[in-house]
Amino acid sequence: MAKEIERKFLVRSDAWRSEAETKSKLRQGYIASMDDRSVRIRVLDGKKARLTVKIGRSTMTRDEFEYDIPVGDAEELLKEAVGIVIEKTRHRVPHDGFVWEVDVFAGEHRGLVIAEVEMDSENDNPSLPAWIGREVTGDFRYSNQALATEFEHDRHAFSHTA
Repeated sequence: MAKEIERKFLVRSDAWRSEAETKSKLRQGYIASMDDRSVRIRVLDGKKARLTVKIGRSTMTRDEFEYDIPVGDAEELLKEAVGIVIEKTRHRVPHDGFVWEVDVFAGEHRGLVIAEVEMDSENDNPSLPAWIGREVTGDFRYSNQALATEFEHDRHAFSHTA
């Protein structure tokens, strides 16, 4: 079983763009959503799909199980998603030995920009790039699960400035 250990932040500027190495278009939705677990479907660049099961309540660490599935199956499952299907572009930005994933949301959440950094341990202390804003680790409102399933969204309610 894999562990997902990550911190999440709002993004205060576009300064990260010059350091981004790759980007992918993601569409994702949730088939099941509970307080301490979720089942997510994600389609990457229309070419690859994954089913992910996450379990746990910790603000930083959860159990995570991921499986590749056929894109056609994923597209069918997204039609049954709870709430909305999230659309975003994920940019990978290396910084001081860590890789930051900067998600620029489209669709219902256009204007929201969130950066996540995955760590090997909760004791890791990645240096924060200058473009990072307020930390929202553990703030359920900023979880993809909540963005897809729980809230009526006003794009101005989620300022990407710190």
